[in-house]
Amino acid sequence: MARNLISKIKDELKIERNSRMKILIIEDEFSVRLGISYTLEGAGYKVISAIDGSKGIKIFGEESFDIVITDLRLPGADGIEVLKFVKSISSDTGVIVMTAFADVKTAVEAMKEGAYDYISKPFDPDELLIVIERFIKHRDLEVENVRLRREVGECKQFQHIIGTSPAMQAVFEKIDVVAKTDSAVMIYGESGTGKELVANAIHNISPRSGLPFIKINCAAIPETLLESELFGHEKGAFTGALQRRKGKFEMANSGTMFLDEIGDMPLNLQAKLLRILESNTFERVGGNESVTVDVRTIYATGKNLKEEVKAGRFREDLYYRINVLPIMLPPLRERREDITLLVEHFLEIFANKTGKHDVVISPAAMAGFMAYDYPGNVRELRHAVEMAVTFCKGHVIERDCLPAEMKGIDMKQHINNLPVTEKVKAFERELLARALEEAGGKKKEAARKLGISRGTLWRKLKEHGFPVSDSEMED
Repeated sequence: MARNLISKIKDELKIERNSRMKILIIEDEFSVRLGISYTLEGAGYKVISAIDGSKGIKIFGEESFDIVITDLRLPGADGIEVLKFVKSISSDTGVIVMTAFADVKTAVEAMKEGAYDYISKPFDPDELLIVIERFIKHRDLEVENVRLRREVGECKQFQHIIGTSPAMQAVFEKIDVVAKTDSAVMIYGESGTGKELVANAIHNISPRSGLPFIKINCAAIPETLLESELFGHEKGAFTGALQRRKGKFEMANSGTMFLDEIGDMPLNLQAKLLRILESNTFERVGGNESVTVDVRTIYATGKNLKEEVKAGRFREDLYYRINVLPIMLPPLRERREDITLLVEHFLEIFANKTGKHDVVISPAAMAGFMAYDYPGNVRELRHAVEMAVTFCKGHVIERDCLPAEMKGIDMKQHINNLPVTEKVKAFERELLARALEEAGGKKKEAARKLGISRGTLWRKLKEHGFPVSDSEMED
């Protein structure tokens, strides 16, 4: 009795799972089409059918399906054409080909084009259910493999976000927390701080990893085209709209959508975005049909959205809808202890690219990197290291190899323009950098020049993020 109950529960769970899956049947014989539909609907699947290949292709172009079951010999377009079209649109959709003219040649051709399996007419309905169940298990294994690869490579994903500073450790903790949710994430940060990298990391460790991750920069697309990019358009919606086109939201269905520079989105589109977020539905440009999507959203901006709301350039209701889980990325000047790590990271990248595998950075050049304020943040530092590696003539990068703004920086003028608390830190950092440069990187000599003990120098260097090791301070 207990065994029967367990079996019944398993069957109910399977039917519940199947109800979330859509299958398209393309078959010109009425009795066969009806029989397959009856079998699959009885197993809990959502089923839509087409009577020829052309109609099947049209339906698949308008809707998403987990599985397509198609006859090989069809009016309109044959099964191979259907198969090629399906795989060109969605490589994840399983295609099962059936034919009454089974032979090795057609079977091999279908499998080469990406068919999951091949079934010969006449067949037992249970045989088809077994093939479908096998595909579902195969797909689930692929998803699990993606998840395992993600976990193994999780550190690798985070290697692109370099930092041991307390500020960045706090960011990493927030990424880990928000990734587990399905709520909207708002990433704030100056240009070049790595907002897109954070969005990537959130998606990569979220339950939606392995599913679509679609990005759009709201500031990079003209206002006249942005609506079509986001929501898609119908054929004839405007001049040049020769066919229906899916928008980014539709492409991101079941996955994640990243809207960069959301603060630059025009007000009229902000209203449409708000509707999607509240109802999960929208219409394509020039269309009346509602499209329903399931999309997790991540946003980024370099603007102060509260100020934009006050200025009337950003909708207040949209602000509260997207500012659910905010993450603030610190500018590089506020986490100077990470500069050395970043320089070494980019040095390795560009040394490999240019073939200069033995290139190193002199203490004077590192002092130059440390002294600069980086208005362009990590992106600017990356470009500076690339330039230094490219133009250095020997295997040592000297300060002269750095961009002009770094090697020719007027530190006195720069320090005088800082607030008092920052002025003391900057002055101390410049003294350390200059002493290291004059001492040729020798810590003992730098301490003598500054008139402080090696222990004090070690502590100050650590405090300001200069590269040091415990062994360097030993007698």
